[in-house]
Amino acid sequence: MSEKRIKGIANELKNHAPFTAFGAFTGIIIMVIIVFGNLSSDASYTIFHILHPIHVVLSALVTTSIYKKHNGKLWTAVLIGYFGSVGIATLSDIIIPYVGGSLLNIQIEFHVCFIEKWWLVNPLAFAGIAIGYWKPTTKFPHSGHVLLSTWASLFYFTAFGAANWIPLMPFVFIFLFLAVLVPCCVSDIVFPLLFVKKD
Repeated sequence: MSEKRIKGIANELKNHAPFTAFGAFTGIIIMVIIVFGNLSSDASYTIFHILHPIHVVLSALVTTSIYKKHNGKLWTAVLIGYFGSVGIATLSDIIIPYVGGSLLNIQIEFHVCFIEKWWLVNPLAFAGIAIGYWKPTTKFPHSGHVLLSTWASLFYFTAFGAANWIPLMPFVFIFLFLAVLVPCCVSDIVFPLLFVKKD
């Protein structure tokens, strides 16, 4: 990867940090509502399984669109769109919250959606790939992707973990920020650009 492209990616991550922090802040507000509204873990479970698949669609759409704008190979676009969405959305929405919960000594369950709910997540990923390939667009889907990823990560905490959340909110904010900035920007920006030849 050229120095020019590395600088461009670093600049993108820097520019995304304030919006990602805003997304994490909205997640904390939602967590306050969950705690004081006594939202059940079953309700959080349902909401997570709405947000995570939509996140996968938007991620697949943006990742595929970025690649398509630089290179038009269909089968490569399908592979990049799939692994860049399902793989990295799993990292963002599931693995990082699970690791975060474990580090905070929360009893938290490990739940992998693209395996356990393959009939939902995988077809939606391919739908996002199809849209991204035939009608590439990035700006609005990426913004929506960032917010949905934040909220999906949050609801993973409350759906699969049990804790006194109020004292843990500063730490939850950190994990929400990391769960979105690194995986989602890697998915939407870095990952597809690894496979194109020009800057």
